[in-house]
Amino acid sequence: MADSVNSSVNSSVNPFLAPSTLPYQLPPFADIRDEHYREAFDHGIAEQLAEIALIVSNPDEPTFENTLLPLERSGQTLQRVAAVFFNKSSSDSNDFTNALEEELAPLLAAHEDAIRLDPGLYARIASVHAQREELGRDAESLYLVERYHTEFTLSGAGLSDEDKAALRDFNKRLSTLTTRFEKNLLADTNELAVLIDDVAQLDGLAAGEISAAAEAAKERRLNGYLISLVLPTSHPYLASLTNREVRERLLSASAARGIRGGAHDNRELVLEISRLRAERARLLGFDSHAAFVTADETAKNPDAVAEMLGRLAPAAARNARAEQAELQKIIDGSGEGFELAAWDWAFYTEKVRQATFDVDTAAMRPYFELERVLQDGVFHAATRLYGVTFTPRPDLVAWHPDARVFEVSDEDGSPVGLYIGDFYTRDSKRGGAWMNPLISQSALLETPTVVCNNMNIAKPTAGEPTLLSFDEVNTLFHEFGHALHGLFAQVTYPKFSGTNVYRDFVEFPSQVNEMWMLQPEVLANYARHHETGEPMPQDLVDRIHASSTFNEGFSTSEYLAAALLDQAWHRIDADAVVTDVAEFEASALAAVGLDNPLVPTRYASTYFAHTFSGGYDAGYYSYIWSEVLDADTVDWFTENGGLTRENGDRFRDRLLGVGGRMDPLEAYRDFRGRDAIIQPLLDRRGLN
Repeated sequence: MADSVNSSVNSSVNPFLAPSTLPYQLPPFADIRDEHYREAFDHGIAEQLAEIALIVSNPDEPTFENTLLPLERSGQTLQRVAAVFFNKSSSDSNDFTNALEEELAPLLAAHEDAIRLDPGLYARIASVHAQREELGRDAESLYLVERYHTEFTLSGAGLSDEDKAALRDFNKRLSTLTTRFEKNLLADTNELAVLIDDVAQLDGLAAGEISAAAEAAKERRLNGYLISLVLPTSHPYLASLTNREVRERLLSASAARGIRGGAHDNRELVLEISRLRAERARLLGFDSHAAFVTADETAKNPDAVAEMLGRLAPAAARNARAEQAELQKIIDGSGEGFELAAWDWAFYTEKVRQATFDVDTAAMRPYFELERVLQDGVFHAATRLYGVTFTPRPDLVAWHPDARVFEVSDEDGSPVGLYIGDFYTRDSKRGGAWMNPLISQSALLETPTVVCNNMNIAKPTAGEPTLLSFDEVNTLFHEFGHALHGLFAQVTYPKFSGTNVYRDFVEFPSQVNEMWMLQPEVLANYARHHETGEPMPQDLVDRIHASSTFNEGFSTSEYLAAALLDQAWHRIDADAVVTDVAEFEASALAAVGLDNPLVPTRYASTYFAHTFSGGYDAGYYSYIWSEVLDADTVDWFTENGGLTRENGDRFRDRLLGVGGRMDPLEAYRDFRGRDAIIQPLLDRRGLN
């Protein structure tokens, strides 16, 4: 059976059917054609099903060697094509990828169900699990047995045939709907970009930002200046634009995504996705989708999530109201005579920041040139901490001309992997910033590591510098933390490779990496004026630190509002009837005291990609859940001398290098010597 599958497609023609011969098995992007994708997906699905069939039909008693090992080795063709295709559909989509992704969504959901719901395979896994104490295997192998048994059980492998049929239908429908949600959001985000006719209306923006807006308009063959929307509700330009009408247009455009009627309206999708998830959870034996999701996370149940978020929300809302009063004083004192609105918050926050702390975040941009931030900041910190170096590889081609390849080497010259950075925004790229692997390290498969970072930085006209905002620099350090996690993980089994950890732990390493952005020896190395080369003044750096908890009421409230909204959608039971998205949102936010119209939720439901298409469903809480570990770890680094190789090696060996091969909280205790405490987080966010 396997032979007939392998001979069905010519591997010399389709580059996905065999490992790449390029360095680190980098996919041969120059050779990949549109027609290769569907052919490779079809072949990969058939190939893996044949591999699973061989496991199930094995007449010998189930063992680790004849069940778990071939299961881990299965599906390599499918993995190769999926990694490349879904990276492309996120970072450089077109009509072809959009159509194919919608075709593939139900097929891949059905394929996963064919494996997870196979009674013969589940019986073999259960048999190995029952004898795990006698296996005599190493800790990683035993954990592999535990994870497979848990995941198959929670996925419904033990259901009746009738219930499995219903589950397959749920999964197929949900895969189609979440894919459609993402495509609608990208299209509506592009359509709602704000076109400005008169450059005077862009007063307050830096020259590079105006240049980027002009370039964006030019690319669409429009006259004027086009401001592309970002994924969150609040656009970074709201802090700088002096024209109040333009600020209102920009925020209103962001909030209008998915609610305008027509082909890209996401309201019905939100209702149907949340309902189907609730019904599927009941079928699987859970009270809600949130209960189903958290059962296999470090939180373990939605009540633990609710307890933590509920502890933070009142203080955050109270701080935001105090900040609001201060902003209104600024407006009243200016004689402008209007009530503060949501689109004014960021602009007047900057005025208060300047008046109170003498910190002008817009004035920082000249010190944050992209190339310098990347090479002399992000890479430099990693070199100081872990001994790794980054060498440009212009001879290696990525998926887009803007995507650049770097070879990562250890201090002794031994290879670590490839890092690809694709930093600029374009209409074909979904919003936000993220990391994903193209090739994941595994000793079993003898595979190396290739990881990617994607961001959405506005690209100025050719020849002009790319100057980053303070938040964009922070985001780059954050996403690079994910990349390091992917690069450093050393595991035997592909299931545990890279960032394959619990969702509510995965943000922890990336958040820790943010700390190096303002570390004195790192900042001094990269924060230099792009024209004069002068370092950022130390007194400005000191004032940044002094203002670290400033506006935390707003930022914590907008995040918690989204996290609690995500929980609200996914804590409904299967009998709940929700018919109005806006009404449900308002009720959910009012229930937790975060219904302040001046502090809109970071993501409203119809453009909440994390929860309705991005894999963070009932899991958006994970950012602040992980931040407990992060803040506690920052304290550890501070107590132990900060940016040293000894500290870096400990963090790399005991956390980043572990990947998913052990319980992450056990790994944390091994690193820290105890469980994390919440006090450092409360101090950081001013929530005491």
